[in-house]
Amino acid sequence: MQLLHQVLRKSIHITKRDLFYTGVKLFVDQTESDNVLDDVATMIGCTRSNLHVVASDKGLVVGRIQFEEDGDPIDCTRMGVGGKAIPPYIDKIENIRSDAEFVLLVEKEAAYMRLAEDRFYNKYPCIVITAKGQPDVATRMFLSRITTELKIPVLGLVDSDPYGLKILSVYMSGSKNMSYDSASLTTPDIMWLGLRPSDLNKYDLPDQCRLNVTANDIKTGEELMKEDFIMKNPKWLKELQIMVKTKKKAEIQALSSFGFQYITEVYLPRKLREGDWI
Repeated sequence: MQLLHQVLRKSIHITKRDLFYTGVKLFVDQTESDNVLDDVATMIGCTRSNLHVVASDKGLVVGRIQFEEDGDPIDCTRMGVGGKAIPPYIDKIENIRSDAEFVLLVEKEAAYMRLAEDRFYNKYPCIVITAKGQPDVATRMFLSRITTELKIPVLGLVDSDPYGLKILSVYMSGSKNMSYDSASLTTPDIMWLGLRPSDLNKYDLPDQCRLNVTANDIKTGEELMKEDFIMKNPKWLKELQIMVKTKKKAEIQALSSFGFQYITEVYLPRKLREGDWI
């Protein structure tokens, strides 16, 4: 508590790792200090970010969005091929502006890099975001913040497997260990653009790109069918049933079997033209 008070008085931010090392003899590992931090936030009735303790940045953003970060102007169409790292201190972002029509939320960094390098956002006005897999707090908070302020839809592009859906579920409904901060961390109305199980046949994905699901995949898929965010959307449930029935899954990168730029030149343009999201 005393350490957090010092951080707030100085109006600075520290990482969770910084906090761990200030009491490295007290804590066995960082998991313990992280749990204490969450307990303090819950006890006080605030968010972890309100205490100025953040996780290291992980997420990336590129495309049609501009904002000020601690007073510095940021234009995410002019941040190079790789885009801009999403800062862990979202409270220092102000004056968010955009002419984007939607946010494209991408699971894999490889797919994000293809979209960024091809400057997909110039032809289809959008903001492209990735957390490179399992979403971190800063990316979840950034997504929630911009969609709340800009009032634009979010389209999810994830692997066609149960874990792609689990990643979307974290963005939509949060994680259990941070349920106290769900209001600023969740984006409940994400729509599933792809890669969906029905796409494997619709786009004639080669057999060698279709992977066999494991017993654990089947178990996870059946558990997901009981989740609220799946049960309230019959089309999502139907897609999961296709996966479990066919026992096939595929990664976003499987689309590269048609050509490295197939995803930006054929797959996504067709999806957007047909309004093929659920």
